[in-house]
Amino acid sequence: MSEPTPAAAQEPAAPDDPTVPDDPTVPDDPGAADEQLAFDVADFPGGVHAALEAVLMVVDEPVTTAALASALEQPVEDVRRALAELEAGYEEQTRGFTLREVGGGWRMYSRHEYAPVVERFVLDGQQARLTQASLETLAVIAYRQPVSRSRVAAVRGVNVDGVIRTLLGRGLVEEVGHDEESTATLYGTTSYFLERLGLQSIDELPALAPYLPEVDVLDEIAEGGRG
Repeated sequence: MSEPTPAAAQEPAAPDDPTVPDDPTVPDDPGAADEQLAFDVADFPGGVHAALEAVLMVVDEPVTTAALASALEQPVEDVRRALAELEAGYEEQTRGFTLREVGGGWRMYSRHEYAPVVERFVLDGQQARLTQASLETLAVIAYRQPVSRSRVAAVRGVNVDGVIRTLLGRGLVEEVGHDEESTATLYGTTSYFLERLGLQSIDELPALAPYLPEVDVLDEIAEGGRG
């Protein structure tokens, strides 16, 4: 009786041999690889709520509901409801952070009650990033926008060219047009400014405008300074 041929030495079957099973590592459909990357958030521990938390923990700017729904492959309304539930849950549990919809998107924020702790950690004995002059100039622009440099200078009583350049560089203010009469550049706050303050719009700014001079008074002051 002849010895059996070792399996390794056997003649390989023809590629079109119907008896040979397909290689499981090679997808028949070119799009199968993409389909293998799909997932169902319901399979994750914590479901859609935990999946949202995982994404929101790594974003550095507010993310829209639509973008979150696309990332999780879930209906927009389901994601919107889950976000609202997370926000309410954090509030009920008095967590050190909260979820807020700001500037058209969602992002995690430290709760304002813990501002002293966060400030102590961030500053750690250092000076604030913005000087008092910058903060005052930013406040005038925020409450009187769109506003020109001369009108801002009229309120503060000093030249603000350098300070406005600083605010432009920080992305807190931007050029928003020109005055029709004087052609002076007008400035306003940016969406980044709203994000940093946790506001949806400038309408949510605290009531400070009544304490600032009216526009016509600013013009008179500015004209007097130029005279």
